[in-house]
Amino acid sequence: MHDQSAKGLFESSGMIRRLAGLALSILICSAGFAVADQPIGPVLKNAEINARTITTALFQAKPGAKPDFSGKNLVYLDLSELNFKGANLANSDFYGTDFTGADLKGTDLSHTRLDRSVLMRADLSGANLTGATILRPTIYADLSNNTLDAPRFAGANLTEVHVQAELSGSDFRGADLSRANFYPLEGRPGEGTLATAYRNILKYCDFSGARLRDANMERAVLWFAKFTGADLKGVNFRDADLSRADFAGADISGVDFTGADLDGANFVGAIGVTEVKGLDRAINLDRALR
Repeated sequence: MHDQSAKGLFESSGMIRRLAGLALSILICSAGFAVADQPIGPVLKNAEINARTITTALFQAKPGAKPDFSGKNLVYLDLSELNFKGANLANSDFYGTDFTGADLKGTDLSHTRLDRSVLMRADLSGANLTGATILRPTIYADLSNNTLDAPRFAGANLTEVHVQAELSGSDFRGADLSRANFYPLEGRPGEGTLATAYRNILKYCDFSGARLRDANMERAVLWFAKFTGADLKGVNFRDADLSRADFAGADISGVDFTGADLDGANFVGAIGVTEVKGLDRAINLDRALR
């Protein structure tokens, strides 16, 4: 009798914990916080289409035709080295999918989940990544972080994309990163711990001619990044490391440099220098070129 009572109490407490967890999840969602890795629901175990079917469809696609794989669950697939021929991939889930060396130029990847995907040497030039999430992808073949492995986003539409990654060496020339969110921490328990990277690493990235209006680059490491001729109006660079970054010819009106490290940063020829915020609280401003 005693054992049965204890068992009933244990099961009741377990139910209470589950209900409490559910209530907390509802509260978090209603408060507007994004749950990491789950922008379009839980990750399913299996893709609804296999890699062979996708490969065959791409191979058989007629010139000018754009294969349609939109709205699909395509998690954990090996799609490396494939030419997607400008396919419609919008609203699909690519969690953990391998795109190593894939030709994704001009594809529609809007509102997709690319979290934990493999993007080594992937070419996303001219792709539409509006509202996509790229959380903790694999970018390099080994721990040497060879920048030759970095993906290309030249001319891509990355409006309101959410990124948590090391993308050092990536090509963003002419891309639209308006309102892009590169803030590394998450609106969930554990933010700022080992579960979450403290900074996004974007060393040697080329943002020449790119549009980054109102983008959030807070805490990003941007050593030697090129922003030449870029539209940076309203960008948040608070606490970012901009050592040796090049802002020549860039429009930096309304940019917030509070706490940013400007050691060796080049502002010669930059536009809107008198309209920036937080320069008096920047680090190593005396070592910047103006």
